[in-house]
Amino acid sequence: MVRTTVRFISKGSPVLLSLAVLLTGSFALRAQYGETNAKFSRFVSKKGIGIDQKLNSPIPLDLVFRDESNRMVPIRTFFGGKPVILALVYYKCPGLCGLTLSDLVHSLKRVDLEPAHDYNVVIVSIDPNENSLIAVEKKQNYAQLFGKPSFQAGWHFLTGDQKAISALASAVGFRYRWDEPTHQFVHAAGVMIATPEGRLSRYFYGIHYTPTDLRLSLVEASKNTIGSPVDYVLLFCCPYDPMTGEYTVAIYNLLKLAGAGTLILVLTLIVFLNRSAKKRRQLAYEEQQTAFH
Repeated sequence: MVRTTVRFISKGSPVLLSLAVLLTGSFALRAQYGETNAKFSRFVSKKGIGIDQKLNSPIPLDLVFRDESNRMVPIRTFFGGKPVILALVYYKCPGLCGLTLSDLVHSLKRVDLEPAHDYNVVIVSIDPNENSLIAVEKKQNYAQLFGKPSFQAGWHFLTGDQKAISALASAVGFRYRWDEPTHQFVHAAGVMIATPEGRLSRYFYGIHYTPTDLRLSLVEASKNTIGSPVDYVLLFCCPYDPMTGEYTVAIYNLLKLAGAGTLILVLTLIVFLNRSAKKRRQLAYEEQQTAFH
């Protein structure tokens, strides 16, 4: 299906061909990680935990947490001007949380958007026993992985008391529990995207997030105040599917775009041929006038 679509678009224009290349790359990444995420989702559902989508629901921005500098701040501090990527983890997690954050760092590093300028990332610990000392340690570690100065201003690692944690987890649909036999939190993996006003916009599940999906979700949550024209075309062709938590190709939209591109090319060709014919007629007329005189 993807190869057929690419061949179809390649007959249109270079812009549509570039779009096809981007779509194909996104499919390849999703195929690589999709099976792992599906297996993980089936595993956590058996444990009675998971992440429930609450699209367009408000995040309680008055909740107060402690940042990595040990300051008490309402979570609204990180909202207001730009979209926010929100992740609920715990810093001493021996498994999923580290994988989630590492992949998020590596994927956002490949996105041509800058933390603090285009978006914020808010990481919240679900363990009320964790404090700003471990939060700042984690921030320093991931700052080295990200490798850009903008990380310090755009990524925020928070801790809080049980009341604030529970209220936030409930609001975003993050269901988890403490497992006494293993002395670990049992939880699902995923990240949420929120609008600058603090409403949940998109959910991504599992421990792998493609740069294309993250970029599109940020552009969409920002109401197109960031991004490029190519992003807007991709959003038209690849709408978000809340059932899968992914951006999937809408063949009908893709065909409409290809048809519009073909129509533009045909109209351009007609205009060009008409102008060429007029020039030839004008040249022939001038030659006749010169021969007459």
